[in-house]
Amino acid sequence: MDRRLKGRRIAALAADGFEKVELVVPMKALQAAGARVDVISLRHGHIRGVNLHEPASRVHVDKVIAEANADDYDGLLLPGGFINPDLLRQSAEARAFVRAFDEAGKPIASLCHGPWVLASAGLLQGRTLTSWPGVRDDLVNAGATWLDQQFVRDGNLATSRGPQDLKPFVQGCLDLFAERAPISRTRLQPVSRSAPQANQPPKIVLGAMQWLPKPSLRTAFGLGAVAAVLMATRPRGTRPDDTMAGA
Repeated sequence: MDRRLKGRRIAALAADGFEKVELVVPMKALQAAGARVDVISLRHGHIRGVNLHEPASRVHVDKVIAEANADDYDGLLLPGGFINPDLLRQSAEARAFVRAFDEAGKPIASLCHGPWVLASAGLLQGRTLTSWPGVRDDLVNAGATWLDQQFVRDGNLATSRGPQDLKPFVQGCLDLFAERAPISRTRLQPVSRSAPQANQPPKIVLGAMQWLPKPSLRTAFGLGAVAAVLMATRPRGTRPDDTMAGA
């Protein structure tokens, strides 16, 4: 049994809407190799995973970001999903947490939409990586070179495109997190240009959206409750058209 990560502590930074397999599969592999993995998030309790667009099971949160210290961890795992990284990239605490790992030369592994957080943290200038093809332009505009490959290792940063690349991603994570910090920030030879943009969105996602069931009555009530809360918390004297009137 591979126990090369015995005694290592890994932070898995995730929020609601994380792609379930992209957190659970690497986390279990890291734990099987002897690592302790803490789920760090924006709130206490349990965060909801997704399978593409469908709700999946929840994962327990060990600490919120304000309670976590990057100095206590040997590496960082950033799963993807459509919603999770969009929430994290808007958190100043999350961005600072991620930057602390990079500044210390600690391993960072991410896939799918996860590198969005790296872009918002200002860590991609001059880096080479991959991701879900749909966020390629965001990463290139943040200064990175983007490659259409299963797994890309650039110094302390390891990335994959999505769930289809979980096998090489997990193996790469085990190798990466076994190294001791500080790790040189860049190992790859500079690539002259990024791989081209995608010409068509993935058929599996288009198909998933096509066959999604209609919202349940429970969902409708839930959305209605959210709308009611938003209206109740609107500052008094504010009308829906106030913003347009001031434009």
